[in-house]
Amino acid sequence: METVNITPAEKTAAVPAVRKKRKWTADHWLAAAFLAPSVVLIFLFVYGFIGWTGYVSLSNWNSLVPDWSFAGLKNYLYLFHDFRFQADLRNTLVFTVLFIAAVIVLGQLLAILLDQKLRGESLFRNIFFFPMALSFVVTGVVWQWLFNPSTGVNLFLKPLGLDGKWYTDTNILFGFHWGKIEFGIPVAIIAVVVAAVWQMTGFAVAMYLAGLRAIPDEVREAARMDGATEFQLYWKIILPLLRPITVSVIIIMAHISLKIFDLIYAMTGPGANFVTDVPGVYMFETTFRGNYYANGAAIAIVMLLSVAIFIVPYLISSRKGGS
Repeated sequence: METVNITPAEKTAAVPAVRKKRKWTADHWLAAAFLAPSVVLIFLFVYGFIGWTGYVSLSNWNSLVPDWSFAGLKNYLYLFHDFRFQADLRNTLVFTVLFIAAVIVLGQLLAILLDQKLRGESLFRNIFFFPMALSFVVTGVVWQWLFNPSTGVNLFLKPLGLDGKWYTDTNILFGFHWGKIEFGIPVAIIAVVVAAVWQMTGFAVAMYLAGLRAIPDEVREAARMDGATEFQLYWKIILPLLRPITVSVIIIMAHISLKIFDLIYAMTGPGANFVTDVPGVYMFETTFRGNYYANGAAIAIVMLLSVAIFIVPYLISSRKGGS
C-alpha cells in the first residue's frame, strides 16, 4: 500500500482556521461613545413611546384623569364598530390607491419627457421639483384657495360638473352600501388627491429620471435595431428595468398616504359625513380635543401596523438583496 507523505505546511492548511476574537481598539470605543447617545434617544423616544402608546391603548384612560386599569381590546373593538373609523379606513384606501397610481403614472411620463434631452430641461426640472420644497400645510391652504368658487378657478371646473366647493362634496362615486358604511370614491377625496399628487410627483420624477439616465444607450439601440417601436421599447424594456424604482416609489408614497394628516387638516378637515376624514385627523381630535387617550392610542397603533405592512417586508427584502 502506497503511503502519502504530507508536509507540515499542508497539515496546517488542512486544519480549519480558528477565528480570533477581535479586540476593541480606541477607535472602536470612540465610535461607540459617539453612537451611544443617539441609540439611547432612539430607543427612548421611538420604541419606548411606541410601547407606551400600545400600553395606553389597552387601558381605560379616556378622560383627563389617567386610568391605567387593563381594558383588553375594548378600545380596538369600539373603533372597528365606529362609523367614523370605518369611513376613515375607506377614505385612506381610496386616497392611497389614487395617490400612488397618479404619482407613478405622472412620474414616469414626465421623467420620460425630460429624458428626451429637450431644451430648457433644467427649467422644467425646477418646476416639477419645486412643490416638494413646500409643506403639506402650505399645499392644503393653496389648493383650498384654488378650488374655492370665489377665486375664478371654479370656471374651469363647471364643465366637469364640479362647480362649487367640491372639495367638501359629500357625494360618493360608484358607491354601494355594506352595513352602515357606504363604499366608493368620495368626490372630496379627489380634490385632496390632486393636491397631494401635485406636491409629490416631483419625487417620483427625480427617481425615474435617475433610473432612465442609468440605463445604457446600447440597450435602446439594440432594441431599435431589432425592430422595436418606441412604445415597445419603453413598455417591454425600459419600464421593466425601472421596476425596482417603482417598488421604492410605491413604498414611500404608501408610507406618506397612510399617515397623512396635515394636508387634509389644512385643506378640508374631516368634512361633512367624514368624507375626507382619515385616521390621523380622527386620532388628533379624539386625543387632544376629546381627551379619549386610550381610543387615540388605539388609532395610532392601527396606523403604525398599517404602515408596517408595507415597510417591514420592503426592509427585509432590501436587506436580503444587499447581503
